[in-house]
Order: sequence, then C-alpha cells, then structure tokens
Amino acid sequence: MSYIFLDESGCLGFNFKKKKTSKYFVISFLCMVNSQKKPLEKIVKKIYQGFSKKELQSHAGSLHCFKETPKTRIKLLTSLKEHKVAIMVIYLNKTKVYAPLQNEKQVLYNYVTNILLDRVFSKKLIPLQDGKIYLIAARRETSKFLNENFKAYLTNQMTQIHQTSVEVIIKNSATERCLQLVDFICWSVFRKYEYEDKTYSDVIQNLIVEENGLFK
Repeated sequence: MSYIFLDESGCLGFNFKKKKTSKYFVISFLCMVNSQKKPLEKIVKKIYQGFSKKELQSHAGSLHCFKETPKTRIKLLTSLKEHKVAIMVIYLNKTKVYAPLQNEKQVLYNYVTNILLDRVFSKKLIPLQDGKIYLIAARRETSKFLNENFKAYLTNQMTQIHQTSVEVIIKNSATERCLQLVDFICWSVFRKYEYEDKTYSDVIQNLIVEENGLFK
C-alpha cells in the first residue's frame, strides 16, 4: 500500500493588480509506503505535545504552516527530513501561463496535478505492484461536481497511461495528519519562489526528488 499526499500554495487568480494575488502557484506531493505513515503522523503529534495550553487553543485541530512560528516550522521540517520519503514539486510562474488556461482554473489545476502524478510513476517513486495506491488531496473546493471531476480525471489518466489503479480521496487536513506535513512542504517551497526565501525549503532539500517549473 502506498500514499501520495497533495497540497498547494499560492492562488490561481490572475488579476495581478489585486494585492493578495500571488505570482507563483506551487503543487507538492509527499510520497510514502504504508510502513512510513504512522511514524510521519507522530511528527505532527509531537508538535502538538510541545504546545502550551494557550497555543493549543489557537489551533483548530490542524497545523497550518503560514500561521506557525519559525521555531515550529523548523522543528517539523527537521523531523521530516529524518524519514525516507520522496517529495515532488511543480511550480508555475503565473505570468507565463497561457491566456486560455487562465480562464479555466480547474482545468489548469487538474492538468498540472496530472503532470506531477505522471512524473511520480515515471520515476517509480512508489511500488506499482505492491498493493493499493492512494492519492489524498487537501480539500480546496466545496463543489461536489468539481471534486468528482478532479478524481475521475486523475483516475482515468493513470489507468490509460500507466495501467495503474489510483484511488483519489479528498480530505480535510484536520482528519489526515500527513496533509499537514505536505502543507509545510508546499508553503516552504512557495516561499522560496514568491519571496526568494529559502530558509525553510533548504531544510528538506535532500528529500526533494524533483522540483520543476511549468510555463517558464
């Protein structure tokens, strides 16, 4: 049994006159086999155990990297790099995205995610014949239609191209601790490109198998 956890950082807005519109958009995968899942979940548990009562009250059951202190970020990322997992990253310089795709945000998101998933299988980062493969994505859409479209698209692509069955699941990070880990990963890489700050991404650089840009 193998797992791929997915999260993203930045936004898919293209009105750069708006203050909060990011220049970059990053999608990250955290890939692991079943035996690694519980040890990784314990990383999040230990972070919570180190919080004061006041800090616990400010967390609604989930860690979010952009809200955490630098100390917590470094602590979690340092713990993560001690495990044999694989990180895959794809980033977009949104100013280079083709105009037609700018108006089809869900199509763009599905397309980019599929490219990254294809690279995971091409590089054989997870065993294809060793039990079931789960892709667990952090919930980003409230629309049931868009979520089902996302799952069907990726499932069909992997079946047709790699003859591999992948079960795509969408979850909230509060119910899946490994999604909290990939949130830290993705935010760290996003900060590297958006703000030219490698403070956090450098901590986990040895785990990043591939980090490529699209629409350069």
